Parts: sequence; C-alpha cells; structure tokens
Amino acid sequence: MATFRILLIRIAVSLGSACIGLIVAALLITEVTLTWEGFLVTVIVFTVAQSLIVPPVLKATTRNAPAFIGGIGIVATLVSLLIAAVIANGIRISGIRAWILCTLVMWLVTAVGSFLLARYLKNQRRPAARR
Repeated sequence: MATFRILLIRIAVSLGSACIGLIVAALLITEVTLTWEGFLVTVIVFTVAQSLIVPPVLKATTRNAPAFIGGIGIVATLVSLLIAAVIANGIRISGIRAWILCTLVMWLVTAVGSFLLARYLKNQRRPAARR
C-alpha cells in the first residue's frame, strides 16, 4: 500500500509542478500564452510525455554517454513542451527565445518539485522516533 501512496504522491507532484511551471512561464514570458480551456489537457499531456521520455533516454545516456546525463532533463522538458503544444491547444509559444525560456522555467520548476518530493519521501522513511 505504501508503494501505491508514493506513486500517487509522485503523480500529484508531477501534475502540480507542470501547472505551476506553465503558469509561471506564461506570467514571465510574454510570448507564452495559455488558454484556460485547454490548460488541463496541456498539463496532462506534458506530464505524461515527460514521464514517458525520461526513463528510456536516461537509461540509454547512462549506458552510452554518461557525460550528457545533466542535459537530459532540459531536453526532455523541451520535447514534452513540443508534444504538449502540438497535441493540446492550451499553450502557444512564439519564437525561439520563448521556447528556450519556457523550457528553462519548466525544467527549473519540475526539478524543484522533484527535489522537494525526494526530501519529503526521505523524511517519511525515517522511523517516527527519530523525527
């Protein structure tokens, strides 16, 4: 049951990070616009794409080109944004500058979300007496 709980927490953090990242990107970058009608679909498509892209790319990179491991998150974020922009109609990104900045904002927000999730899960694994 604990594994299912952790899975649900991971999904919630991923979806929440995508929501926050998209909103922050739209607020900071004038060339990024969100349509609220398609926002939820965009968040889901981005999150699913991200979760499907990262594991195989990370595995292949770790095996064949470990020097590139640090860039996987940024590349996966860019590809996930591209997929979300094409499939869902909730985001519009205009211009190369906007694509780069939006990718960096989304990567940063999702990285912080993952970091905070890892800290939370680490604290949950400690025995209650040590807290």
